[in-house]
Amino acid sequence: MDEQPIIIKRKKVVAGGHHGGSWKVAFADFATAMMAFFLVLWLTATASPEQIKAVEGYFRDPVGFTDGGSPNPVDLGGSASVVNEASPDEASSQIQIKDEVVDQLSETLEQRRMEELFQELKDRIEQNQTLQEFKDQLLIDITDEGLRIQIVDRSGRPMFDSGRAELKYYSQDILFELAKTLGSVDNKLSLTGHTDATPFKGRPGYTNWELSADRANTARRALVAGGVGQEQIGRVVGLSDSVLFEKSDPTAPVNRRISIIVLNKRTAQDIQDSAGKGEEPLIDLTKPTEEEKQEAMGRLESGEWLEEKPEPEPGELNW
Repeated sequence: MDEQPIIIKRKKVVAGGHHGGSWKVAFADFATAMMAFFLVLWLTATASPEQIKAVEGYFRDPVGFTDGGSPNPVDLGGSASVVNEASPDEASSQIQIKDEVVDQLSETLEQRRMEELFQELKDRIEQNQTLQEFKDQLLIDITDEGLRIQIVDRSGRPMFDSGRAELKYYSQDILFELAKTLGSVDNKLSLTGHTDATPFKGRPGYTNWELSADRANTARRALVAGGVGQEQIGRVVGLSDSVLFEKSDPTAPVNRRISIIVLNKRTAQDIQDSAGKGEEPLIDLTKPTEEEKQEAMGRLESGEWLEEKPEPEPGELNW
């Protein structure tokens, strides 16, 4: 008789029966979820409609959401607030800069732009044959008002004929070449005409004041014809011999010149503010008095204004 193998069966005893301790983990998750749920209900009940709308917008589109803007969407009235702190390598998107700092940065950037324009003009003068020929008549510097370009007379080579406002052909070429650069900037331009101290003796009633203003206006027309926009012109002035370049020699040719200034933003704004409409004038000389109103009404009713006026004599001023 063959011997049967001995089989030993061992029963594994599991503490706690068939379910074990996994229910504890499930209950902990449930308790955590319920705590979060009741916390959301509490926060929603204490939040204002605007705050609820901001939170709702965030959960609808967390990436593209921009409304709301507050880092504390729910204000708990002195208790802990929900704060979105930026990580150490993430800069805050809200930066507050004082107005003085903004103005200073703007002036610095504009000063840098003026220096770049200064260098650009210098390069154009060196590379352009027309400007190169007359570079001894071009004076360029940076002033408080902006970048200034002065075109001066030299002995035997004036910009205008004596006592006249018509440009010489080469002076017109200079302005055309400068207009190619000046027309590319957004700044306003100021044009000023200057004469020397020699009195003008061309015709009665016409002085160096009229001559300097006419020459500045002639330069304006040449710049516009060369490519400068009409809207760029901010000021056209004639100063006669009131601002001499060579004060030791009032009749020197260099005193006869045209100044073109690329105005910085501050100066252009000052011109607008000073020339624009201000406060109500204390004395308005243009407003007629009651007597003048009655006199004008009497003329209108009588028909006196229809009578022909005598023509002025030749050479007589009618203004």
